[in-house]
Amino acid sequence: MLHETISLSDIKSAYRRIRHEIVKTPCPESIPLSEITGSTVFCKLDNLQRTGSFKERGARNALLRLNQRHRKKGVVAASAGNHALGLAYHGGLLGIPVTVVMPEGAPLIKITTCKRLGAHVVIQGKDFNEANNEAEKIALSGPTYIHGFENSDVIAGQGTIGLEILSQVNSLDAIVCPVGGGGLIAGLSLAVKSINPKIKIIAVESIFTGQLTAAFKANKPILVPRRQTLADGLATLKLGKLPFEIMKSRIDQIIKVDEKWISLAILRMLELEKIVVEGAAAVPLAALMSGQISGLKGKRVALVVCGGNIDPQTLSRVIEKGLAHDGRITQFTATIKDKPGGLSELCTVIASCGANINQISHDRVFSGPNISEAKVLCTVETRDHAHGLVLKRLLTRSHFL
Repeated sequence: MLHETISLSDIKSAYRRIRHEIVKTPCPESIPLSEITGSTVFCKLDNLQRTGSFKERGARNALLRLNQRHRKKGVVAASAGNHALGLAYHGGLLGIPVTVVMPEGAPLIKITTCKRLGAHVVIQGKDFNEANNEAEKIALSGPTYIHGFENSDVIAGQGTIGLEILSQVNSLDAIVCPVGGGGLIAGLSLAVKSINPKIKIIAVESIFTGQLTAAFKANKPILVPRRQTLADGLATLKLGKLPFEIMKSRIDQIIKVDEKWISLAILRMLELEKIVVEGAAAVPLAALMSGQISGLKGKRVALVVCGGNIDPQTLSRVIEKGLAHDGRITQFTATIKDKPGGLSELCTVIASCGANINQISHDRVFSGPNISEAKVLCTVETRDHAHGLVLKRLLTRSHFL
């Protein structure tokens, strides 16, 4: 058992300490998301913090708890991005030097923003653990090491999001929260369960992370091998010991979501709510849409939208894959007559169905032994899966498929 812990009073103190420099983000009801999930959905939009993440809460609280001598020496931390951003931004406001160690492969947008906010950025290690080891070495030379989740002041700061949700949504039945290192759900569950123990706390992780599931199975945090995931903010490899002690009696259900649901949730948030979210912030909606959470139909549910720092190139790929999942982009290879007007005939059939050609590749050389034919790879925009099937039936009748 760890000796260091926190209480509801620590979270309330943290809120009084940070509230003037932290955005009290909105938690509105989402009619579109309620319609597609069957629950009454509220979105706690902490992606609207200045640096795009809830991590500012814990970072500012931890920085404010430093004495003057430690403030002068500065701080160091390891982070895949959002904790680093929070420290960089609030360190700049408070005049505290900040060094952040990021693993190789950290999102470019987070690296660039940290530098722009004035932090010294070190890229070291293939994963969070190796970056964390480097941060601990740097701390030996003087800077105070501020862990992203294994820190009571950080956890207390993250817990303030729970206080805000309770003040913004009445008669709440459940809160669905993402889990990486555990600092967010530890603080949130402590705050919420201390005030209203009837509210369910549902933890969600990617099937490619899994450190929470592993910790509950072993009854202690254990190392989980890294796998590539859209929810990069959750890929800490190991749950924090202190967060685990706090949360283990306060979590009601653990859900693991497939990457395809995370991708689709990002698209739904963008399309239906006009909100850009990163993968970690999409997992609560992904869990709700996947149907894995039982008993929430007709219930009042808050989704913790924890961050919006997604790389634009990743977002572009997510949108394309999401559109393909919805049947709004379809691809097929057609066979046309290799003569003047052959391609035009194909395009005419596609247009007659109300579909729109997105991309087309005309291959005359590697299309088979029949020199009178050519293959055409077509990517076409359609309304949905049903529209795509109508198009393919029409192409089949016209002898293109």
